[in-house]
Amino acid sequence: MSEIESKERKTVIITGASRGIGHATASLFLERGWKIITCSRDDTPEECKRDRNWTCHIPTDLGDADSIASFIKEANKALEGRPLNALVNNAGVSPKAPFKERLGCLNGDLDAWREVFELNFFAGLKLARGFAAPLHKGTGSIVNITSIAGHKIHPFAGSAYSISKAALSALTRELANEFAALNVRVNAVAPGEIETSMIQPEYEALIPRIPLDRMGSTRDVATTIYYLCSDDSNYVTGTEIWVTGGQHLF
Repeated sequence: MSEIESKERKTVIITGASRGIGHATASLFLERGWKIITCSRDDTPEECKRDRNWTCHIPTDLGDADSIASFIKEANKALEGRPLNALVNNAGVSPKAPFKERLGCLNGDLDAWREVFELNFFAGLKLARGFAAPLHKGTGSIVNITSIAGHKIHPFAGSAYSISKAALSALTRELANEFAALNVRVNAVAPGEIETSMIQPEYEALIPRIPLDRMGSTRDVATTIYYLCSDDSNYVTGTEIWVTGGQHLF
């Protein structure tokens, strides 16, 4: 690859990239020739360290103010003044009670609520602010990963998780309005029942509620995220795309 082609290669930052939707998204962007900067609590998966486009992985606790500030500093340093073309706010947490009981408004520890909001909501806001300048330079795109649980009562997702995702949907609209002045688009993807480690055997009971009669794959979500970061969606902002197999219709 020539030096000119190398300079034209786009760069994306993906949070929570060590597993599930985040890892599938990182893998897809790598397939499409993007450079990626990632973070998660874990180290880079061994099979991904061999990919030369995996620019850097920065172990980070996005629920910790000092850790997220350090990540923003290190990732901006890794960009070396180059534009950032996309930011995918994927990292999230959905705490469960010891006996897998749904944590509601009455039985959920308030400190746990704060932890959920720090990661599921405030992290996305802080990262959008922290990377605003390189995103502006790259005419970039922000994609927030919300959830079907942010729009209706879910039988298994807890209240703190659901409300934090509803707040993230609202944040997406507000960011889209403000970041338009920077020529940066902001959208969201709302997955339904996706086959990840978060899915437990009891989720099988939800399949009859899904018109496509199956759970989604992490690839299904990743391709939608990629669309919102690509030139194919240049006039799309302030939008939330459902990736639910039709489950949100009911």
